[in-house]
Amino acid sequence: MGYLKTMVVVHRAHGFRFVIYTLDHEPAHVHITGAGQAKINLLGADGKPEMVQSAGIKRADMRRLMAQAEEYQAHFLAEWEKIHGSKD
Repeated sequence: MGYLKTMVVVHRAHGFRFVIYTLDHEPAHVHITGAGQAKINLLGADGKPEMVQSAGIKRADMRRLMAQAEEYQAHFLAEWEKIHGSKD
């Protein structure tokens, strides 16, 4: 029997949803769904969000979505911690 993977929508922008899955793994990240899909780690090597993968999202849209990820990074990290707990 499988398990139920619930998604929590933490932000909406430009026709896309930023979601965190309840049964997901580290590192902290968000999935973007809409006209395509992407995954963004919230803490990249330079401390800023970094794209892990993207499929079907136009380049201009991805730039806007990455700007949203940077602007809302603290909020997304707080939501991740609420859902998954702290690493400490």
